Amino acid sequence: MKKLAKLILGLGVLALLGFGAWVRLAPSDPAVWHVDPATVTDRGGRNSYLLAAGGDAEPLEVPLPPDQVAARLDAVALATPRTTRLAGQGDFVTYLTRSAAMGFPDYTSVRILPTATGSQVLIFARSRFGESDFGVNRARVEDWVARLTR
Repeated sequence: MKKLAKLILGLGVLALLGFGAWVRLAPSDPAVWHVDPATVTDRGGRNSYLLAAGGDAEPLEVPLPPDQVAARLDAVALATPRTTRLAGQGDFVTYLTRSAAMGFPDYTSVRILPTATGSQVLIFARSRFGESDFGVNRARVEDWVARLTR
């Protein structure tokens, strides 16, 4: 009986390690994850946050030209721990942020549009795995917005 328990425990550990490796090493295809927040219609489950007309919050209005907003937001995003640029540049970029413990990927797409008074910022943040992100994507977007508007 002890051998069976050890075998089951060993298989469980191997399964957990395999899952962890799969989560960290699964490729992030820009063709799938580089999504314009202005065009989002299907947000999936409860693991996303949309800063856009009709989303969770209205778009952010910033009284600066789009190129300045893009540069500032890029600096804010890349200063976020475990965050890299997945695709795009300038006024349309998607960032990849991984969780600290397991390396779960979250994708945050940003679109900056010119307005008569400056820029409008649209953001779509979502998790790749799971049904709930425990508010992580919303917190990231709100942090980026707060840091951008200081």
